[in-house]
Amino acid sequence: MKRLLPQSLFGQTILILLLGLALSHAIGAWFYGSDREQAVRSVGGLVVAQRIANNARLVEDAPQDWRSRIVDALSDPGFRVSLSATEPPFSPDEEGGAISSVIREFIAGRLPTRVGRQIHVAIAQSPAAGGPQFGFRGPMGSPPAPMMHRGMHGPGAWRGLRAAVPLADGLWLEFSTVLPDSAPGASFQFMLSMAIMAVIVLVVSIWAVRRLTAPLGLLARAAERLGRDVAAEPITVTGSAEMRRAAAAFNRMQDRLRRLIENRTLMLAAISHDIRTPLTLLRLRAEAIEAGEDRDRMLATIADMDAMLEATLGFARDEARTEPRRRVDVAALVESLADDMADAGFPVSMEPAAPAICDCQSQGLKRAVTNLIDNAVKYGGAARISLRPVAEGVEISVDDDGPGIPEEELSRVQQPFYRLEGSRSRETGGVGLGLAITLSIVQAHGGTLSLGNRPQGGLSARILLPL
Repeated sequence: MKRLLPQSLFGQTILILLLGLALSHAIGAWFYGSDREQAVRSVGGLVVAQRIANNARLVEDAPQDWRSRIVDALSDPGFRVSLSATEPPFSPDEEGGAISSVIREFIAGRLPTRVGRQIHVAIAQSPAAGGPQFGFRGPMGSPPAPMMHRGMHGPGAWRGLRAAVPLADGLWLEFSTVLPDSAPGASFQFMLSMAIMAVIVLVVSIWAVRRLTAPLGLLARAAERLGRDVAAEPITVTGSAEMRRAAAAFNRMQDRLRRLIENRTLMLAAISHDIRTPLTLLRLRAEAIEAGEDRDRMLATIADMDAMLEATLGFARDEARTEPRRRVDVAALVESLADDMADAGFPVSMEPAAPAICDCQSQGLKRAVTNLIDNAVKYGGAARISLRPVAEGVEISVDDDGPGIPEEELSRVQQPFYRLEGSRSRETGGVGLGLAITLSIVQAHGGTLSLGNRPQGGLSARILLPL
């Protein structure tokens, strides 16, 4: 289920807004339908009550010989009117209810006041709606046909109204009709207006959420760029108050990191200057000693210390140096390195590769690949290079035929000054910074460096660079 949900902040925010919009529209539609139904019931009952009162006054004021014809003229399939010499039967249960009382009072208020006039009104549900029912009696003894209009759901949703009004001469005028029970809750106009409102709210929400979350993407890209280049341009402080504070804090952090690296480089340069002076004095004093085994050992130790110091300073300078990036054909760059080393007599070969254009620091990338080739030649006897495109970018592989590296040491050899014993001991040269420098350069390009033992023997070093 979680896989179907959006993972980005923008998608999650839009999903929450959509759920809230749907819920609010559903609640609003329910309130609208309830209010519309109540309005239809009230208006429909008052309209029928007004019609009954008008017809009763008309029949009561008409001459005796005209009443039958007027009653017949007033009747229609949805509104039955009849004259009766006896009082129609009405039970207390039929006449109970608030709506019956309101209609009865409305009719009585529009008829001439007369002592003893008792108007009967009864309302019942249709058989399809359930509830109390009674049989309508029209002129032919059959119930009136339910009216079909915009205020009713259909023949199965109606309320029956039965009323009896006494006339001055003792006759009873009986009415049988139907009232609208409810109105359609989802008319075309209503659904269209809700859809238009939903589209407007959705468009405005998408625009607002994208505007609010855009600085987060800028901050993420700046953090990724900082991992490759600590001297990158600071990000623009924009957006909401929270985003402005975050951008300002990010710029301050980047400035502190840059000053930290610069201070470390200056410190190492100062240490180099201070240490080289006593090393020079030691070398002079050692050279003044008579030739012998002790003199040669002292001079060799001093040379090792001087080489380690120079390598350490070179590593610090490489991390602090920022070479400008440019578009480079990585395949051509690596192929030129392989050709140069092969021409120099080293066992280096490369498989043909298609062009792979990448924005990179060409000198730094050359040094990283050269270190891997040197290690393969020194410790593996030969270097076979291949370059192929992958989904993440381009992969540079350098394979050798050496003894490989124990699995538990694969991650440690990339640490500065870490060296293996055996075939990769101090006797083969180096101070343990080659792979560390390569890793630093590759990470500055946003790539990865991985080492692995080949099944058929030897070590495989892979550089993955994003295009």
